[in-house]
Amino acid sequence: MRKHKKEHHDEHIDETWLIPYADLLTLLLALFIILFASSKVDKNKYIQVMQGLNSAFNGGVSVFEESDTISLDDVSANEIIKLRESEQDQTLKDLINKEMQDMEAIKKKLDVFITENGLTLQLQTNVTNDMLKITIQDYALFDSGTAVVKSEAQKLAAVISEMLSMYPDYKVEVAGHTDNIPINTNEFQSNWDLSSRRSINFMKYLLQSNSINHARFRTIGYGEYQPISTNDTIEGQARNRRVEVNIIRNTIDANSSVP
Repeated sequence: MRKHKKEHHDEHIDETWLIPYADLLTLLLALFIILFASSKVDKNKYIQVMQGLNSAFNGGVSVFEESDTISLDDVSANEIIKLRESEQDQTLKDLINKEMQDMEAIKKKLDVFITENGLTLQLQTNVTNDMLKITIQDYALFDSGTAVVKSEAQKLAAVISEMLSMYPDYKVEVAGHTDNIPINTNEFQSNWDLSSRRSINFMKYLLQSNSINHARFRTIGYGEYQPISTNDTIEGQARNRRVEVNIIRNTIDANSSVP
């Protein structure tokens, strides 16, 4: 009799493992459903969904309960992208406007100095899409065929230098230009050499102010290869012999109509 009861007890299978197994299958099913549903949202939405699942697995809010984590009322991916692009566009516009105001301020101060000192024939200023260009005729800075900066031109360099120190965020290019008349002396074998030396020598006077960061500056000699006038006349040749101090903008407005 006892043997019969023991055999009956052995035939009874422990099925308590089915409960956690069923829970696991349910959670796995929920995972795949939510992964499928979130396959068309952006990365941030996916992260939010994963956080919701992690909360559910760790005894937090169920993934089937309404929560802010995976709410269907969340802003769509396209709206988020448009919002960020709008913010970036506004930031760029603000920077462009600030730079244009800086360029105009420097130009205005230089124009006052040019007028007060009777230098209208020797210096011109012009704001373009990407820079403020200060054009100085060569005879205002150098004697013919030399690269030694005249003493009276050093005052001009000091004025420009003072203005540049007030706007430390911009790079400055000092460019030398010549006409197409060949030069071949003991000091300068070509117009390349003359234009390069002139740009370097004038830059040295611009850098005499201790408040200027030298890393902002660069020089270049273009020789005769970027004329702004014809070389067929004496007047045109005189215009082509020049030094340009270019204050470079950091941003460029592609829609600007400034010449």
